[in-house]
Amino acid sequence: MQTQWNLKPKLIEDQSFSIIASEAGAHGWNQEQWTIVQRLVHTSADFDYVDSTIISPEAIKAGVEALRAGCPIVTDTKMALCGISSARLNNYNNRIMCMISDERTQRRARETGTTRALAAVDLVFDLFFRSSADSGIWVVGNAPTALFRLLEKLEQEPERPRPRLIIGLPVGFVNAAEAKEALTQSGYNFITNRGRKGGSNVAACVINALAELANAQDR
Repeated sequence: MQTQWNLKPKLIEDQSFSIIASEAGAHGWNQEQWTIVQRLVHTSADFDYVDSTIISPEAIKAGVEALRAGCPIVTDTKMALCGISSARLNNYNNRIMCMISDERTQRRARETGTTRALAAVDLVFDLFFRSSADSGIWVVGNAPTALFRLLEKLEQEPERPRPRLIIGLPVGFVNAAEAKEALTQSGYNFITNRGRKGGSNVAACVINALAELANAQDR
């Protein structure tokens, strides 16, 4: 059978979503939640996200409002930063930042004997989130250490600004599932999943899905 492979991008996406809807079957997500979940499946080709994703009650509303307000977005990896669609955020002028490769992060990690992921979280707070007037979205797709440090810093330093939304999808065998569990108990707005699966690509796609919802509201 000859495969028709040279398809237009929109057709590929539409066909992909049709396949996802068909194979996912019945689920308990509402339309806004499904926009997030189907993006996770689409990005990973992994239907486990249909059942393992956890979205706190106000997470989508908080995320959309934060994007529309131009709040900054902090990522734990350059891959997550690159995976966020700047075109979808054009209307909102959100600053997207990742400090993992910053010289100051590397120096701090060496001096303190910590990971760069941890040092980057501290540096972001020191440089950008100094007062309660500041706020943003945190996107963690790789390092459980970054997610644990973020939650620890917020607990230890209550004067620090509270995140509008935390997208916590770190991947791995050591502390990934535990970091996500801690996030679900934190009291913050969150989007995460159960277990070891995750990654920078799926974390970034959540921002893209939220931007899609924000753009729909502004049409």
